[in-house]
Amino acid sequence: DVDLREVAERTAGFSGADLANLANEAAILAARHNKTKINQIELLESIEKVLLGPERKSHILSKKEKKIAAYHEAGHALVSSLIPDTEPVRKISIIARGMAAGYTLKMPAEEKKIITKSEFLAELAVLLGGYCAEKLKFNEITTGAANDLEKASDLARRLVKEYGMSALGPISFGEKEELVFLGKEISEQRNYSEKVAAKIDEEVKKFIIEAENRAKKLLTKKLALLDKIAKTLIEKETIEKEEFEKLIKDNS
Repeated sequence: DVDLREVAERTAGFSGADLANLANEAAILAARHNKTKINQIELLESIEKVLLGPERKSHILSKKEKKIAAYHEAGHALVSSLIPDTEPVRKISIIARGMAAGYTLKMPAEEKKIITKSEFLAELAVLLGGYCAEKLKFNEITTGAANDLEKASDLARRLVKEYGMSALGPISFGEKEELVFLGKEISEQRNYSEKVAAKIDEEVKKFIIEAENRAKKLLTKKLALLDKIAKTLIEKETIEKEEFEKLIKDNS
């Protein structure tokens, strides 16, 4: 049995090649399970593999690392659930996939062509949710947030330089040189002064600090719920959408 609606929701934005890869991975999984048909479980597992890479069950975390990873992912998921302009959380896991020790899978209900500033700011807060959860719970910062910080910094810089969403106004900074026949960006030429570059850096920093404060404030108010989600993750390693929504509802 296959729930095509759920599959469609989880594959919003997939290209034709991604879908072909998904079907191929699902067929391989079904064969490994000695099945003659592909079921929902193989499709959902394959979606995660296409998005995040294969599970690394051999990558075993220590008790301390598992706790840190649980609070980190719980932070992402909880901040996401507390902000209106975010994509719904589909799954939270502290089973390693690809290069990540854990992950919070969020997928839009439908493919978006236009994204608002409010949605970008919400995503910034969610990206910093794991970092803030670690600081709140352990009064410590780990390398686990490195990829989140890279993504947040890149997004904040795009808000300023490409989308005209900062206090610097509706200006695009930097000229991109492209190989027209390939459509690939190869470099960016600076078309602004050092003084403007410093202002861009200040605006980027402002976006990051505001997002951090937003995430920290939300998590501080819901610290007991953060503990509950993290403890459930430590115990079960994975929380699916339905269980996560029940945790939020029962503890709101």
